[in-house]
Amino acid sequence: MKFSVLVAIVPEDREQDCVDAARDLGAGGITVLSGRGISNAARKTFFGLTYDGSQSVLLMVLEKGLSLDILKAIQKILMPDHTDSQGLVFTLPLEHLGGIDMSQVEKFEQHLKCSLYPENNDETG
Repeated sequence: MKFSVLVAIVPEDREQDCVDAARDLGAGGITVLSGRGISNAARKTFFGLTYDGSQSVLLMVLEKGLSLDILKAIQKILMPDHTDSQGLVFTLPLEHLGGIDMSQVEKFEQHLKCSLYPENNDETG
């Protein structure tokens, strides 16, 4: 089984939407970090104070096929009108992995079986 890490950098106000979408598609654990981005665009000012905006960084270790589904779901949240992105999402391959909960591996295996053999799925799976 191949794994990848999914990284999503999202505005704080879209964090829960992205987490919910990932969990709905089968993500187990999600690490959430606080961040602050610095872009090449001019910073917004309010009464002489600059505002950079808070961001959340979501990290997920996923089965490779599942990571693409979650990436697409988060991309739809970040680019609802397909023009202006509100964040960034990407995956990286994992070569070595330790410490993952075996129940999560079983969920990934179940996802693979459902993807490869949809005709064998029942109502519980």
